[in-house]
Amino acid sequence: MSEEPAAENPAPVKDVARLFPFVLKTRGLVVGRDALFANKGKLHFVLITEDIAEAHREEVLKNFTHYPVVQHFTAADLQKHFNVKGAKAVGFLKSGLAQSIYAELKSFRINAHLHSPKPGAPPPAPPGEKEQGEISA
Repeated sequence: MSEEPAAENPAPVKDVARLFPFVLKTRGLVVGRDALFANKGKLHFVLITEDIAEAHREEVLKNFTHYPVVQHFTAADLQKHFNVKGAKAVGFLKSGLAQSIYAELKSFRINAHLHSPKPGAPPPAPPGEKEQGEISA
């Protein structure tokens, strides 16, 4: 008989890499600077490696300010998981799969989420100010 693991051990943390084969199967990965720009409107998020040059890191952050940018893995990891040699920035096309992957990598996000007011909505009034149309007595 085999012994079962002790019940007090926490559940093992799932590795996000388990989802990567599905990204390849669905062709949901965008590799290369030109391809990232060409597919900008279709991206869910951008992943850059930890060993990316600082200048390239800043370029990605500047050009993809409206997209989540996460920094994790190395170029060797990307080659192992996606069979892309030398890639240091990849994008994930919008999909439920990309949402799941991003949810697991969210803690590695390096750019701030931009909150912009809704178009056409008036800016919020400071507290204590009367709204237009009110008549003071």
